[in-house]
Order: sequence, then C-alpha cells, then structure tokens
Amino acid sequence: MIEYYITQENDEIRQIEGYQVGCWVHVVAPSPDEIDYLSKKLDIPKDHILDPLDKEERSRIELKHVEENFKHSLVIVDCPIEAKDEMGFLEFKTIPIGIITTKEVVVTVVLKQLPVLEDIMDRRMEQYNTANHVQFLLQILYAVSYYFLKYLNSLIEHMHTLEKNIRQSMQNEELYAFMAAQRSLVFFATALQSNKAVLDKMIQAGHYTGKDEDKELLQDVIIENKQAIAMTDTYTQIVGGMSDTFSSVIANNLNRVMKFLTSFTIILSLPTIVASIYGMNVKLPFSNQEYAFGLIMVGTLIITIITTIIFWRKKYF
Repeated sequence: MIEYYITQENDEIRQIEGYQVGCWVHVVAPSPDEIDYLSKKLDIPKDHILDPLDKEERSRIELKHVEENFKHSLVIVDCPIEAKDEMGFLEFKTIPIGIITTKEVVVTVVLKQLPVLEDIMDRRMEQYNTANHVQFLLQILYAVSYYFLKYLNSLIEHMHTLEKNIRQSMQNEELYAFMAAQRSLVFFATALQSNKAVLDKMIQAGHYTGKDEDKELLQDVIIENKQAIAMTDTYTQIVGGMSDTFSSVIANNLNRVMKFLTSFTIILSLPTIVASIYGMNVKLPFSNQEYAFGLIMVGTLIITIITTIIFWRKKYF
C-alpha cells in the first residue's frame, strides 16, 4: 500500500491522491509491483525498500552521494509496537521503520501500520512540514523515541498491576504475563541501543546538522533515546529483583501448604490411632464399661482439640 501526504498552507497534513514534490510517501507492506514502481519513480535501490520489511533488520544509516551532490539517504530504526504473545498476554515488540530522503520527497517504509506514524498523520504531536525533509525525518525519529517512553510507562503500570495480582493470587497466568513484560524490556533494551548507534552516527553527518534547528532537534532525539535507555535499564534491574522475590514467594507458599497438610494429617491420624488400638482383639481399658464407646470418643476428641490448639499457636496453620 502506498499513500501520499503533504503539508498544506495552514500546516495541516492531508492525504493526496498522487505523487507531488515535497510530499511524504508512506509505504506499508508493498507488493513487488509497488516496489518496482517506487524504485524507478524515486531512483532509489530496491534494497532500501526491502530492508525495512525484514523483521530482523538491524538499525543503520546509509548516505549516498553522486558527484558530491546529495542523492538519497536511508535511516532504519526500531520502532515499538504493542502486541500479544503466543498465549495472548500483553507484550511490546519492535519492528524496523525505514526513512528514505531524496531531493524531492520523504519515504517511510514499514511492514505494518504503526501508531506513531498515524499520530503524525493526524498531527497529534506537533507541526510537521513534509517539504522540509531533514526536519521531518528528525521529527519522525523524535516521535519514535517518544513512543518508547510512552510504552515504557504503560509497561511499568502493567507490571505494577501484575505485581499486585501475584501477591494476591499466585496463578500461572500472572506469571506468564510477567514473563511477557520481561521480554518486552529485553526487546526495548536491544532496540534502543541500536537506535543510539544510528543517532550517534547522524550527529557526525553534516547532512543532518547543517542547520542549527536541525542540530538542536537531533540533540533532543538523542536525549529522549538516552532517557528511554536509562528507564529500560532501571526497570530491567527491578524486574530481575522481582523475579527472585517471586521465586522465593512461590517456594514459601509451597512450604506453607506442605506444613498445613502435614499438620492436618497428624491431627487426622490421632482418631485413627485410637480406633486402631481399640480394634485389637485383646483386653483393653474400658472394655467392660457400659459407656466405653462414648468415653473413648470424648477422650479422642479432647486429644485432637488439644493438638489442634498447639499447632495453631505455633502457626502451623
């Protein structure tokens, strides 16, 4: 799918029907024919379009020059997306987003539609000018970093909820959901470090820092990315500690259950022992008494109650 957007005079981004100079070309899971069309129309290599469609593609930057004149550039970064794991629990993953800049347009290539780009289309975050290619590219990168922080905050709130549920009920579902949250942090940590390498390389390239406002915007993107890295590292350590705590809690709960069952078994065995003794075919106390059965039952009940009180005071229950 290929869509075209352009910034109007009133700073509104609207969708247009066809290609125009200064527009934003948004490409989502293109077909082979669409890839051929874009490659010929924009004079860019097919690899620049195909690479971002690979889920495992690494973040990187490529600058191309022809006779010392800028022709096109490619920036690939990892972008966060909300998803579900194989068991249906909330999980955050990352997929590549390719941003190609030419002399005439900016092209974004993604495997699936991303909320961060939808926000840009609806202009929910800030003003965008699709004709200012470098600034528009940096604004997309800033939005990606912002979404990392946004999803990190959502993930942290989700983990707090899971922590409360685990304290109240140690069910497998809560543990599986917690494992999905752990995986999300690993995905974020890896993606943010890869994006950091790209941003560090961009700050050294004169193409992205030729104007003071562009350089300042790129610095803001780097700061946002570093903040996301710091938050991810912090909560990764916290989650590691929580995992150890949960393991201890599970072991402690198991010990408590075993202690309760053992105590309950001992208490139930007392009447059984008495009944077994008086079931022997030998001369026993109270065997000639008229109320022997009642006396034995009362005595057994008293012993059972005393044992139960002792276990209860020792907190075996």
